[in-house]
Amino acid sequence: MKIYLASLGAGLLVGIVYGVIQVRSPAPPVVALIGLLGILAGEQIVPVARRLIEGCGMRDAVTQVDCRAHLLGELPSNAATRPRAAMPD
Repeated sequence: MKIYLASLGAGLLVGIVYGVIQVRSPAPPVVALIGLLGILAGEQIVPVARRLIEGCGMRDAVTQVDCRAHLLGELPSNAATRPRAAMPD
């Protein structure tokens, strides 16, 4: 959750600086978010393509590169309802 708060704080700081120097945001928020999603997805194309060229199936290639974790990160959840990982011996 700290990373989300840090990201929000950084965005607020940039917004305040833009307001002080009277500059408009370079892109509407929806356009900027879609652009960021494209960047994240685009970063995954090369490693997945490499796995496909090596002969892996699409499902295996995506799993090996771990695209879901990279695109979504650790999603916030209620720690009380989340099962705890087993401690290694």
